[in-house]
Amino acid sequence: MLKPNKENPQRFTEGELVSEKSIKRRTFLSFFGFGIAGVAAYFGWSDLYHEPLETKGVTAGARQTLRGVLNANEQVFNKTLPAGHLAKTYPLSAAAKVPRVNGDIGLAGSDINNWIDVIISPGQTIKVTLEELKSLPKTEHVVDFRCVEGWDQIMHWGGVKFSDFIKHYQLDKQAAMEYVGLHTPDNKYYVGIDMASALHPQTLLCYELNGKPLSQDHGYPLRLIIPVKYGIKNLKRIGTLYFSNQRPPDYWAENGYDYYSGL
Repeated sequence: MLKPNKENPQRFTEGELVSEKSIKRRTFLSFFGFGIAGVAAYFGWSDLYHEPLETKGVTAGARQTLRGVLNANEQVFNKTLPAGHLAKTYPLSAAAKVPRVNGDIGLAGSDINNWIDVIISPGQTIKVTLEELKSLPKTEHVVDFRCVEGWDQIMHWGGVKFSDFIKHYQLDKQAAMEYVGLHTPDNKYYVGIDMASALHPQTLLCYELNGKPLSQDHGYPLRLIIPVKYGIKNLKRIGTLYFSNQRPPDYWAENGYDYYSGL
């Protein structure tokens, strides 16, 4: 605040007047700058909103620029995150006693197989039963499950490491490919996972939740758990699993979401 000079209470010093002008000028420039930024943001958003949708393929439903940004983010994730970076784990006591359910696409019907079809190559498929998987070393994680709807919950999962599954069934050649594809028995829900995330040390072919067999709404008999991915990638009720050097189809990526969906 400016103060009158001592000799004449009604007058201000030259320096004070200059300071007052400087403040007014900076204030004006700030408001002007905010105004320009606001107008630019409005028209930029308007242009983006009315931009054509991407060409439909493995991904669809997003504006072209947005899809470009999402794809660039995937490259950043792959190049900047240290290999095998781990999601935070919690004590068993922190796990939710009543786990929340996310989504039910692909879970209709009660006719459920106790095996998954693993496509080794075109024309060559093996059936891997739940009992066979349970005979492999069991791994448990208490981690934060994050949903794109905006909620998260600490959950206790148990199953077989995907990397142990690969090793046991001698699928090293397949694991050298870039992606894993999975879908439910009815083919209504499907995901594509980059191989680095599939082989992540915390990724599970999961058959237990809170020490008990999965319920149907949580993906009985077998589901995927990847703590470094959002829940939309953690496919329930695995029916078929296969390998590819091309991005496999992905349900939510076809509806405008990020294909990578990493955390």
